[in-house]
Amino acid sequence: MAEFAKYAFNKSHAACYAVVAYRTAYLKAYYPAEFMAATLNSFLGNLDKIPQYIEECKNLGIEILKPDINKSEAKFTVEDGKIRFGLGSVKNVGSVPVENIVKERKENGEYKSFTDFCERIADKTVNKKCVESLIKAGVFANFTQTRATLLASFETIMDVIQSNNQKGFNGQVSMFDLGTDEQKEEMQEKKYTFEEHPELSNKELLSMEKEMLGIYISGHPLEKLKTQIERETTISTKDIREIENQMSTANDMEEQISNTKTRFQDGQRVKYAGIITSIKKKFTKNNKIMAFVTVEDLYGTVEIIAFENAYLSGKESLVEENIVMIDGRLSIREDSDVTIIANEVKNFGENKQKILLVDITDSTEEEKKKLRGAIKYFAGDRNNINIEVKVGEDIRPCGQIFLTDDILNMFKEIVGKEKANLVEVSS
Repeated sequence: MAEFAKYAFNKSHAACYAVVAYRTAYLKAYYPAEFMAATLNSFLGNLDKIPQYIEECKNLGIEILKPDINKSEAKFTVEDGKIRFGLGSVKNVGSVPVENIVKERKENGEYKSFTDFCERIADKTVNKKCVESLIKAGVFANFTQTRATLLASFETIMDVIQSNNQKGFNGQVSMFDLGTDEQKEEMQEKKYTFEEHPELSNKELLSMEKEMLGIYISGHPLEKLKTQIERETTISTKDIREIENQMSTANDMEEQISNTKTRFQDGQRVKYAGIITSIKKKFTKNNKIMAFVTVEDLYGTVEIIAFENAYLSGKESLVEENIVMIDGRLSIREDSDVTIIANEVKNFGENKQKILLVDITDSTEEEKKKLRGAIKYFAGDRNNINIEVKVGEDIRPCGQIFLTDDILNMFKEIVGKEKANLVEVSS
């Protein structure tokens, strides 16, 4: 407050800011959960901003609870000193559908099952994309079906409900309305067919959680590697935040240099490990390729800059959701975030990376042509897997693509179900 007052354009302006600063500091000190929930709500719908405030909640010892269809409100709320994720922060879920979902629950009681939810929101502007996002975010985790089962079944169930509504079945007494409450619930479930699937792997569940919420809540892919990462690296995001805090609180450049000299300096060689969350490729004025890579460890994210040499030597490892080790140098500049300039990017430790292996040994020319077209079509800025082609015993790299379950099925249709498979390879 005192530092700001020195250069504020007038003292009355400085006084107003001082009052606001004092009040917010008081609230954060004495009502931390309520203060942080309000702060998170001010960035509702902004997946880029929310993670850093979630990290601050963790630093304050405030537990973040997963979104739940029967407990979450539209916004972040406080439950016994913990913060419950709001449904409005789930990606692809608009404010109007969320308001309708919460209103229906408050007026007519909690949702008893997934099908009960689908029936009750059928005419409330809650579309399939919205429901899919809610499933991926794990809001139905307390119901009996696995997330994989719900993802495979929700569209059919919603179509059946819509069809029944159009035929005017609502409001009519049927065999499903007879009997006890338990019998009714059992019969209600039998109205619909679930395509049963075992639960997805923990890695896939965490990946969907990160995609929909912007952060990992129920776990972190790096948790099991924590000791190994600490042993093999020389810097973490926590250290980087300390450098930035020292830079922002120092009065002049000389003091900044003095503060950071003890541990980290501009240009110092460091080793950093984390999971890739995004990659932005671009070409320089000299037509050389480079990439801005966002890498996340257990404490936050940092931007890694990979110029042409580092990019070309490490491009097999530069795919989203891959765990990597970066050997590079620190870039500490006044008035900008600390970054790492990569010298080398490689897979981390015992991390097993998946590739898409396509066997074209017996493929026809027409199938090969379709395959080349598919690889070209699904390659872009946001690639998440390497693809390799097998001809006899010869296996050759064939670039990178963005792969989903639907795209994998498309590759299987082109070359044959058994000839396109995800294969784990050791780093």
